[in-house]
Amino acid sequence: MTMDFMHIIYEEDAEKKIAKIIINNPPLNVLKSEVLRELYDAVNYASKSNSIRAVIIRGSGEKAFSVGADLKEFAEYGVHEAKEAALLGHKVMNAIMNSPKPFIAAVNGYALGGGLELALACDIIIASENAKFGSPEVTLGIIPGWGATQRIPKIIGEKKAKELLLTGSMISAEEAMELGIINKIVKPDELDKAAEEIALKIVKNAPLALAAVKRLVNKSFEVSFEAGILYEVEAFSNCFATEDKTEGIKAFFEKREPRYMGR
Repeated sequence: MTMDFMHIIYEEDAEKKIAKIIINNPPLNVLKSEVLRELYDAVNYASKSNSIRAVIIRGSGEKAFSVGADLKEFAEYGVHEAKEAALLGHKVMNAIMNSPKPFIAAVNGYALGGGLELALACDIIIASENAKFGSPEVTLGIIPGWGATQRIPKIIGEKKAKELLLTGSMISAEEAMELGIINKIVKPDELDKAAEEIALKIVKNAPLALAAVKRLVNKSFEVSFEAGILYEVEAFSNCFATEDKTEGIKAFFEKREPRYMGR
């Protein structure tokens, strides 16, 4: 199954239960406003699709996942337009973060500025050996506007986050791995396969449980430990009202693969 976009390639594999969203704005997959709007529509479609259970996002070509926002647009913006651009970017990132489906970023080449923020909004990041990461906004007289100042400190800690954000420096895939920004590094020609392998492991599991785990981990960054535990107890209990729980335990004792229906 495919959908028609100008700057996004959207593909669904109902048999594998995986959707792929490819940013197709070569050579650097700049996230101009039109691309962001299409990306938002693709993310929402994937999130609501009953055919798929995991989503992979990558950039077209090998040069860049995405180098972020369109500086030609930014050059014309005033305060009002900048706020609208920031809100549009956050709309996309929040759609990914709040989706019940797990999102995997497959980072090929540069992930800079808004491109890094897009990857950070995903649940898992797989990077090729040639990937480069960075938030260069301060070198342009602006700051990150799509979540980097909030997400990066939670991943790598205050001091390292300030170093990365205040210098605007690029880091290699190896450095990103050491900091905990990415999950895995692979050879460039193995990137798609590696992302799909993780997606296939995910889609074997119960959709309602996947959505609950993603929601609870996200919640752990927003509330106290005690409040998070209460959310977990509630979500854990609710699993016992689902057909998936019955099927999962039954399949375990019958020594077979479960057939989850998301109910």
